[in-house]
Amino acid sequence: MTADAARAQDAAQAIAPVPSPCINVCRMNRSTGLCEGCLRTIDEIANWSSFDDAAKRAVWDEIDRRHVDFMAKQSPNRETNT
Repeated sequence: MTADAARAQDAAQAIAPVPSPCINVCRMNRSTGLCEGCLRTIDEIANWSSFDDAAKRAVWDEIDRRHVDFMAKQSPNRETNT
């Protein structure tokens, strides 16, 4: 990404509101402590409206990490013993 493209992306993020990750599947998983729909903690859900955009983006980054972790646990073990 060029420096101009990065500045344009930063400017667009500063203007556009950060969307909520909620997908209306609101069920807390007792074992993970995460919502099964959006992968947020109860504190992230409860405080979302008071978070500034930087905090909301940090939650989105955490959701992305949680999703990667979740998908890694779901995929079958592809290692083979030779």
